[in-house]
Amino acid sequence: MMTDGTATRTKGPESSGRHRRNLLRLVTGFQASVLLLSTLSLAGCGYALVGRSSSLPEDIRNIYVQTLGNQTTRTQVDQILSQAIASEFVKRQRFRVVSTSGEADAILSGTVTLFRVRPVAFGAQGRAREYEVYIGGQMEFRRAGDEDEILWKQTNYQFRETYEADISEIEFFSREDQAIEEVADKFAESIVIDILEGF
Repeated sequence: MMTDGTATRTKGPESSGRHRRNLLRLVTGFQASVLLLSTLSLAGCGYALVGRSSSLPEDIRNIYVQTLGNQTTRTQVDQILSQAIASEFVKRQRFRVVSTSGEADAILSGTVTLFRVRPVAFGAQGRAREYEVYIGGQMEFRRAGDEDEILWKQTNYQFRETYEADISEIEFFSREDQAIEEVADKFAESIVIDILEGF
């Protein structure tokens, strides 16, 4: 039988397997490229993949954390939050928290204007098992010795966090003590992230 001279190939198992391997390499390479581009895009938007990263000027090394003012009726909330913020700066490793403003390159100051704890979930016996903590405040981070150069400022800082409570606690003040301790570190982390890595 005559043919037109065009050869027709039938792909055997070996050829199909080679094709699948080549396709897999192409897909894997594409996924890696997308991951790299995504990482670069996040870095460009101000998100940091490493906790030490910061958009602050490089000469800001020594930080003085003033004890926050307290306009609420809850005692010690200012001291606990101030200590948590200082600890969070230290975790970043680039910074050193100093004991006086004279040693500082920058100063963090602020005031707690609102502290509220309210139940949001209840157990079988009607006892609260989950609480929401709300903290409001005014925060400012400025270069030391220069009242005009404000590096970061929030006049209406708001923080909300929920936590699971020990339902055996029946004293309201005990619940507030527990609430402060539960959320202090997360509050401090949110403040420091906003200062160092925020837009």
